[in-house]
Amino acid sequence: MSHASSAFLTSLAADDQSALGQILMEVSMAQSEVLYEPHQLMTSVYFPFDAVVSLVIVLSSGDTVETAMIGHDGVVGAGGALDGRVSADRAIVQIGGRGLKCSIEKLRSIMSQSLQLALFRHQQTVLANAQQSAACNITHPVEGRLARWLLRAHDLTGEKNLPLTQQFLAEMLGVQRSSVSIVAHTLQQAGLIRYRRGHVELVDIEALRECACECYDAVRMSYEALVRPHND
Repeated sequence: MSHASSAFLTSLAADDQSALGQILMEVSMAQSEVLYEPHQLMTSVYFPFDAVVSLVIVLSSGDTVETAMIGHDGVVGAGGALDGRVSADRAIVQIGGRGLKCSIEKLRSIMSQSLQLALFRHQQTVLANAQQSAACNITHPVEGRLARWLLRAHDLTGEKNLPLTQQFLAEMLGVQRSSVSIVAHTLQQAGLIRYRRGHVELVDIEALRECACECYDAVRMSYEALVRPHND
């Protein structure tokens, strides 16, 4: 089975890619599909291709805040494969697409030291980006955060047209929908994006990069380092 659409799988040692190829199955991941809920025992691991998954914290009020965005350069459920713990967050498909899936039990059965190390590195990257996201939510204006979020989604999908509602964006950023509406209007007036109900078109990528907060580059570089092939 080809792993060309998963940068994370491609970065693995050849033996690990071969072993995974025997247990992985291709799946469709529908937008808004919940892969697991908080405090739920994780049973499956997902390797997205062009799908994008958000890990979000659910508060007692029902509000949600995104802590990490996972696409072709990451894994959903790696923590469960490493130690069998229950999930601390909700994993929800924000942009539908394809990916590969296997049971945690099967993944553990072929787990090598190198694969375990790769999954551990991934979890370190997710934690670092959750910390980056927490700092970003406190210190950076909504405009820069929205630009960062849209650019990351573009990087993971390769698409300039993203099927996203303002309500969904507000939930991911942890702000009121009215705040997203105001900022989206400002970006549209500046010619950076074009918004119509349920869709956002990225018109000027370079201008969005100038508008995005520093966290965009920090997250991008951490994932680039993660999927760089390791020989140790």
